[in-house]
Amino acid sequence: MATVSHLRTAASATSAAPSLARRIVAEGLGTALLIAVVIGTGIHASRLSSGDAAWTLLAQSLAGGAGLLALLTVFAPVSGAHLNPAVTLSVLLRGGLRGHEALAYLAAQAAGATLGVAAAHVMFGMATWAPGMHTATGPALWWSEALATFGLIGVGIACGRHAPKQLPLVVAAYIAAGYWFTSSSSLANPALAFACALTDGPSGIRPGDVPGYMLAQLAGALLATPLFSWLMGVEAAPAQASNAPIAPAQAVPMHRQPS
Repeated sequence: MATVSHLRTAASATSAAPSLARRIVAEGLGTALLIAVVIGTGIHASRLSSGDAAWTLLAQSLAGGAGLLALLTVFAPVSGAHLNPAVTLSVLLRGGLRGHEALAYLAAQAAGATLGVAAAHVMFGMATWAPGMHTATGPALWWSEALATFGLIGVGIACGRHAPKQLPLVVAAYIAAGYWFTSSSSLANPALAFACALTDGPSGIRPGDVPGYMLAQLAGALLATPLFSWLMGVEAAPAQASNAPIAPAQAVPMHRQPS
């Protein structure tokens, strides 16, 4: 299920830069809501469709894309709306965050993912957390996640350079499409992969299979960041101080259809 700031949006010169504390809270809350959208949609759609995979996937792509669009729009002015460790890594490599800021973002995203699963489960009368049960491993799925994340980071960098106002819509559209054109349903987000290990619902993935997903996603981000930065003529900026405005970024997630 799943976004994606290696993207740049013009920060208002007249408004005060968000503090690091506000940015961390925005990342945690935004990630939690994103995970709740992805996990909750999977559970609800599967129940309503009596487990029909095609209808469930359709619902996930529509709800996931719409939810991501809303969350990117809301949280981008505060934290850049990474909501995704792969995006945070890309922004760090491009000089948009300092090391300690990136670590704080990652911690907030992990906490948000954990709380997002709990929020979705409670809504549907399930245990707060439960290990995923679906097998999801192998070169085909790893390649799918690497490619999905590569595309997500590339779309973010390119759109942030040439059409920043359209970035939330373009990223959300890419994620919605990713549900369908990838074999893994395009999680493209290590925080979402982690969340999938905490649910035994339709979005669940065996915990032992999640590291393969995460490594593939990070590899995709590492490849896309220098390539698309060069391709789009985006030069790395010096890391900004914690109280300086940051360029809003986006990323997003996607969810895997259960096998």
